[in-house]
Amino acid sequence: MNILSAINRANSFLRLSGVKSSKLDCEILISKVLKINRANIILNMNKDLTNDELSHFDELINQRSKKKPVAYLTGKKEFWKYKFHVTKDVLIPRPDTELIIEKVLELTTNKKSLNFLDIGTGSGCIILSILKEKIFFYGTGIDISKKSLKICKINADNLGVINRLRLFESDIDNFKYGKYDLIISNPPYIKKLDLKYLEKDVIGYEPITALNGGLDGLSEIRKVINGSAKLIKKNGFLILEIGFDQTEKVKGILKEKGFFVKKIFKDLAKKNRCILSIKI
Repeated sequence: MNILSAINRANSFLRLSGVKSSKLDCEILISKVLKINRANIILNMNKDLTNDELSHFDELINQRSKKKPVAYLTGKKEFWKYKFHVTKDVLIPRPDTELIIEKVLELTTNKKSLNFLDIGTGSGCIILSILKEKIFFYGTGIDISKKSLKICKINADNLGVINRLRLFESDIDNFKYGKYDLIISNPPYIKKLDLKYLEKDVIGYEPITALNGGLDGLSEIRKVINGSAKLIKKNGFLILEIGFDQTEKVKGILKEKGFFVKKIFKDLAKKNRCILSIKI
């Protein structure tokens, strides 16, 4: 069977399984099997697959039909300008989270050096993207998951920023190391009772601890703000990713902890997604 026939067959199967991005997913997965990029796949549609290649492709398609995310099947995900190694132990980076990188770069245009903290580092997509862009910045990342920190270290090595990174296995409640000019975090903010409504791709495969924000969706956000209030320097910036409907409540928590809310930023869908505040 050639590549075109294999893709067409797999595409029909995934469509019937309810996979919306079936064609794209097929091309990405056949690229993984053949170890060539998608452009070369399109140029070589008449190439015959070996039995082993076809078997490998069919197995990946079968897993995708069960809604396993493509990022976990390929072991990588593009974020900002870079490719990140991902496994089921870390949340898959989302395009909306790139908003944090964008705003950090805007805020620090004239900063030659800066010491910043990332709370809930995961794959390291946020902290490592910033370190890659700002070669004189130093970052500290904390996460309660040892497996996440291992993934972050792999990504830091791949991007060549490991010498400007410190990682700690810690909850923000117990972290008391250093004072920071900038703190960033994409904490879990989905209400516990709403988790069951998430797409199967998400709830069936991604780590629940990276999604579950407690009964009101604000439990982890509160912890991040409380911890940040003790770790941030005066006039330091705190940038949080939040749920689109949490703006007013988060603003209230920030004000209680001595932060001035400077600006709210909207995501690609024009919904409130990031909140910028300053420690006063």
